[in-house]
Amino acid sequence: MDTIFEKIRELDEMPSYSKHERLVEGIINAINEKIIGVGDALPSVNVMISGLGYARETVVKGYRELQSRGLIESKNRLGYFVADDNTRQSLKVALLMYTIDTFQEQFYRNFRNELGANVHLDVFFHHGNIEVFETMLSLMRNRYGMYVISPIHHPRTKALLNAIPRHKLLMVDRYEPLDGEFNYVVQEFERSSYTVFEQLLHEIKKFDQMVFFHNPDSLFPPEIVRSFQQFTQKHGIKGKVLREYARGSVKKGVVYYVNENAELWDLLTDCNTQQIIPGKDIGILSHNDEPVKKIVGNGITTYSVSFSEMGKRAARAVLSRELVHEVLPTELIRRSSL
Repeated sequence: MDTIFEKIRELDEMPSYSKHERLVEGIINAINEKIIGVGDALPSVNVMISGLGYARETVVKGYRELQSRGLIESKNRLGYFVADDNTRQSLKVALLMYTIDTFQEQFYRNFRNELGANVHLDVFFHHGNIEVFETMLSLMRNRYGMYVISPIHHPRTKALLNAIPRHKLLMVDRYEPLDGEFNYVVQEFERSSYTVFEQLLHEIKKFDQMVFFHNPDSLFPPEIVRSFQQFTQKHGIKGKVLREYARGSVKKGVVYYVNENAELWDLLTDCNTQQIIPGKDIGILSHNDEPVKKIVGNGITTYSVSFSEMGKRAARAVLSRELVHEVLPTELIRRSSL
């Protein structure tokens, strides 16, 4: 252990370095010079205090910074250990996402690219399951400098996220209220959906009714159901919410609001079979734009935030460590289906 202390004391001759910076850089130098390696134990906080004469707060702050970079980890009751020897990385980030589908992939690719090569990124998925969500958060705890979380709309979410220090939390995609100040880059569902329905009022009124497919057990935001019901009631539109699309049930004169891609493909397959033309015989609207929706059915009308932009802005928030409260704009993308 003496050699670690020596690497820290070598920096005493650099007056521009604070004690906290000497501790951090000294341990990094010890890793670079192979004095310690992955899996090796570091001196305990008490040993560091007695060996260097530093205040407890200084030692704890230094160890926390090394943890945030992913270079060391804390094991309960066992102390601190070297976790990674890539000392060029400046930060270790955990990203907890719903799943990987096309638009989430757009978020991930832009987030990863914007972070740059010197940031270590681990990706986890919760699939909208609160038990999995809790398990992933438990696995991630105290191992990262930043936690980028796509939360679940669930009564237990607030308590689970409260365990993450506010300055290390960035909420993305969906906003869930928490106590205290925290960062977020999200989209909004209820008002933006209603606005889009109003923008499409003229096109929707060309048809006899509007059917919204919504499975209450899915990840789809329930706020949009409220917007749909308010819109149809206000304008006297015959509106119906069904759990799922049934193969072969397509009818002319209906606007179909379809969000699950599997159901959208089934609907379009039935249209081809029955020679029903989207945009003429029926209308189709979908949430969350993705490249394939530009092509299928001669183009599906969608409304969406830019998940590419969300990924870039989330990465900038992680890197800058500045306070960010961003609700990205939702855009209506008109195509031939409605």
